[in-house]
Amino acid sequence: MKRPTIADLARAAGVSVSTVDRVLNGRDPVRPDRAEKVLATARAIGFRAEQAIRQRLTEEKPSRTFGFILQREKGAFYRGVAEALKLEVEAAPTIRGRFRVEFLADLTPAFVADRIAAMAKVVDAIGVVAADHPRISQAIGQAHERGVPAITLISDLTAPTRAGYVGLDNWKVGRTAAWAVANMARPDGRVAILVGSHRYLCQDVAEMSFRSYMREHAPGFGVMEAVTTFEDPGYAYEHTLDLIRRTPDLAALWVAGGGIEGVVQAIADAGAADRLVTIGRDLTDDTRAALIDGTIRLVLSHPRRAMAAAAVGAMVTATDEAPPPFQQVLLPFELWTAENV
Repeated sequence: MKRPTIADLARAAGVSVSTVDRVLNGRDPVRPDRAEKVLATARAIGFRAEQAIRQRLTEEKPSRTFGFILQREKGAFYRGVAEALKLEVEAAPTIRGRFRVEFLADLTPAFVADRIAAMAKVVDAIGVVAADHPRISQAIGQAHERGVPAITLISDLTAPTRAGYVGLDNWKVGRTAAWAVANMARPDGRVAILVGSHRYLCQDVAEMSFRSYMREHAPGFGVMEAVTTFEDPGYAYEHTLDLIRRTPDLAALWVAGGGIEGVVQAIADAGAADRLVTIGRDLTDDTRAALIDGTIRLVLSHPRRAMAAAAVGAMVTATDEAPPPFQQVLLPFELWTAENV
């Protein structure tokens, strides 16, 4: 069988012979997307110098180490986020990406700020999920001064020197949760809101917009003061069980923050699934099971792979341009019910 020639490769890839020659020999730069297409085509047709093309492209890519500060590892959601980020960093087409992650058991602002400072010494850019606090803003500012841009993920921060935000439009998240409650729950009942912490801007905005929708479209419901769970399933369990026991007319729960595993267990232990409409955030094994058995009616979830791809893309841009431009990427959220999990 005749071996494919450079002309065959150029024809199959839809590029000129001179483009293939530049990719092979590195005489002049070739657009990354076009070079990657040549490599993929070389692999597909069995071109003899496919390995040489791969090596050439690898040599020409800048090396970047991207670090991520995420919440507690025991939370299934953040483990999934880390896996998606790792895949995207290592597959990024224009860099030789190296991935680092640190899961935080201690979420106090001082500790989080310290870990951001430590991470900034060993990476080219940081992706961070954190509560909003002056100490954390200061740490991001110091990283910025070192030339290490920080992208906020999932929950934005007020740090003026952050390089961008990648996550959901939480105003829409809260109003969608409220729409679901208004259309699913009995209209004469009370509604409880559980947040991990009001310092997570994503949760604060989602609570405000939930209340805004209910005032506007469903004023007959009694929306209660928010309960703080500190992102902990144990606290969430205790508070939810207490709410169910002392609020006989409780009709719905909007779980805007973490700890939903505890909420689900409390509803099950109280035998309250049939009378409560519970809306949660983010699809995990636990929330999937709760959707299937009817404990949760609706889950509004981050699209993990799309979020990871957008975050890594924003970090590449932030490290390529000086000063890095502010980038805001608002992702469409996923809606999950028992019928589409």
